[in-house]
Amino acid sequence: MDGTVMTTTLSIEEARAQLSRVAHELEESAEPRAIQVTRYGKPVLALLPWEFYDALIETLDIIGDPELWGELQESLKDLHQGRVVEWKGSGTTECPTASS
Repeated sequence: MDGTVMTTTLSIEEARAQLSRVAHELEESAEPRAIQVTRYGKPVLALLPWEFYDALIETLDIIGDPELWGELQESLKDLHQGRVVEWKGSGTTECPTASS
């Protein structure tokens, strides 16, 4: 995944008529997708898979919490500087600040 969300545009009438099919397609898609719903050619809604919506809300919560955001920034700084430790039993590494 390259960070790009594929977006399809439907009129509100098309979205209403195809809602069940659109929901299934969004749910089954391997890549992040969104449906832009328009009224009179202007965007009024976005339809997203639940997991994508949930991830967006969680990201906004983290960004909006100065303490969590600071911890994330510090952990990323540790990672980029190679300050990592092996996580016992997992064979993976973690930032030292992640266990504090």
